[in-house]
Amino acid sequence: MTYGIIILAAGTGRRYRQSGGSGEKLLAHYPDAAGNPQPLLALTLANACETAMPVRVVCRPESAEIQALVQRAGAQTTLLASRGSGESIAAGVKAMPDMDGWLIVPGDMGWVTAQDYLRVSQALSQGHHQVRLACSNQPGHPVGFTANYRQALMALTDDDGAKRLLNRETLLILQAPERVIRDADLFRAQD
Repeated sequence: MTYGIIILAAGTGRRYRQSGGSGEKLLAHYPDAAGNPQPLLALTLANACETAMPVRVVCRPESAEIQALVQRAGAQTTLLASRGSGESIAAGVKAMPDMDGWLIVPGDMGWVTAQDYLRVSQALSQGHHQVRLACSNQPGHPVGFTANYRQALMALTDDDGAKRLLNRETLLILQAPERVIRDADLFRAQD
């Protein structure tokens, strides 16, 4: 089975700036595993691409630096002046229609590891139709859906992402470390 990773990078970073951050959130530098500062989206891309799954980033047409990062990582882009994460998810699924499912992750989740993505895809391949990582009962990322949800995902338009598609009876929740809920919207000064 082939699953695609959709990275949501078409937001405007409003919450990040409201909490004290400046500039483009996804280009803010954070340390990688070796302690070297990297753009946040580069961390997300590196971990996603390490899985060997197809990776697609939905980003804004005017985001030339983000597009360059995606190209260097060997991933694909879908350009969209998005009004919300639902619209971005729909565009990503439409651009990868032949997948057996999709793992959806915001671009600022640079601490989600390749193993985290693989846990979700493995659970999908074992017959679960919705899978989400969580930490201490807090919902995390990525969230995975099988192709059964293709039409519903492609119909999303609002800023709630795919939340309304999650069903408590269907959803498999896998506990994971804090990294799956780490929030880059809460600005932290970097060294």
